[in-house]
Amino acid sequence: MGKVFSVTSYLTDDTMHYCPGCTHGIIHRLVAEVLEEMQAERVIGVAPVGCAVFAYDYFNFDCHQAAHGRAPAVATGIKRVHKDALVFTYQGDGDLASIGAAEIVNAAGRGENITVIFINNAIYGMTGGQMAPTSLVGQKTTTSPYGRKPELCGYPLTMSEMLATQKGAYYIERTSVHDVPNINKTKKAIRKAFEAQKAGKGFSMIEILSTCPTNWGMTPVESLQWVKDSMIEVFPLGVFKDGDN
Repeated sequence: MGKVFSVTSYLTDDTMHYCPGCTHGIIHRLVAEVLEEMQAERVIGVAPVGCAVFAYDYFNFDCHQAAHGRAPAVATGIKRVHKDALVFTYQGDGDLASIGAAEIVNAAGRGENITVIFINNAIYGMTGGQMAPTSLVGQKTTTSPYGRKPELCGYPLTMSEMLATQKGAYYIERTSVHDVPNINKTKKAIRKAFEAQKAGKGFSMIEILSTCPTNWGMTPVESLQWVKDSMIEVFPLGVFKDGDN
């Protein structure tokens, strides 16, 4: 009987630290599988502060840690020096859409030839479950115990829609990993984003709806259902910009 599946060599054998039901691990695997299938010889990842700060323990290629929110700026410098490398950032919503909002908007505006993997789980995961820029209206967090109120805190930021308006952005898509069909779609989107960078076409971002069962106060199964029932309504899936079309 032939072997039908092997663990990608672009991931290490280290045990991941993520909470049970967190989908960071799935996304790590998808990124690594895509890069291996592309036979990428030189890859440099940039992870800032957040749950994925230890990504360099899991990816079996060069990684660089950036200050909170500054991953796009760091990736810009790396890519401009190492033009032959595939350079990507791996950022959460608190990082990318809050303290790093200026960096991501300007990187897209400049058309930097990098790939951004944006993990949107609608909450600050690592620091204790505070309200994030992407937290839903009515969502309870440690800093909005009665639910997010738009008259006090505004509405969730829709980063894909916003960045798609930038002339330098080449490819922007929002996906999810709450079930197998969407996991497969996410892998295709990640592949397209890296292929765009390889071809020198400019800035790409894949926003991925992810779970945070611990800080949402849910079981892993409940959290997957919440993505489907609640998050997708606010953050619709789809392609927001494709320079090929």
